[in-house]
Amino acid sequence: MATDELSSKLSRRLQIEDGAEEPVVVDEGGQGHENGAGEEKAATANADSELGAKLMRRGELNDGVGEHQQPSMKVFNPYTEFKEFSRKQIKDMERMFKQYDAGKDGFIDLMELKLMMEKLGAPQTHLGLKNMIKEVDEDLDNKLSFREFLLIFRKSAAGELAEDSGLSVLARLSEIDVSTEGVKGAKTFFEAKVAAVNAGSQFEAEIRQEQEEKKKQAEEKKQRQAAFKNLQSAFK
Repeated sequence: MATDELSSKLSRRLQIEDGAEEPVVVDEGGQGHENGAGEEKAATANADSELGAKLMRRGELNDGVGEHQQPSMKVFNPYTEFKEFSRKQIKDMERMFKQYDAGKDGFIDLMELKLMMEKLGAPQTHLGLKNMIKEVDEDLDNKLSFREFLLIFRKSAAGELAEDSGLSVLARLSEIDVSTEGVKGAKTFFEAKVAAVNAGSQFEAEIRQEQEEKKKQAEEKKQRQAAFKNLQSAFK
């Protein structure tokens, strides 16, 4: 009902503007007619605005820009994005990151970074901690994601950090060597990337080594279980 009335009013207004219909003549002495015309005009204007908004919203949904659109999720793979580091180095960095991610939310905030630097024996001031985060905080959320944490070691390996900066101290005290194994002594990040391209076979070898170690551990576990069963049967 409301939709039909709205369409009728909009159609009538368009006909008046096109000259197809004469506007309603208002009696000068009839205050009631004037009020009625004013109310009708205001209602028509509001209806026009409301209909326009609905049509625009419908167009946005059809074009995929409305609320029904699913946000795109970009998957971060440290092994492909940080090829200048070996798998072992990245795992060591991930282990360290998780160790100080006390909130287990996938980020290291200012207080967690404060605790990290204190544990490393290099406490920082509040301003110093904020500057450390700011230097690699690409999304400006005032905390470190794992990717931004890896950027610290990338910058350190490429010689892009000031010697006395908090991030340089963090990388130096973390006991994760990125100066030779990861970048093959490269002085700049560009050289590091070139060196990383030639290290593809090493990456595959590391995967095979991990698989062999897991296989060996499984075999040792199987042998221990068999020995335990034999020991149990001896006492029966």
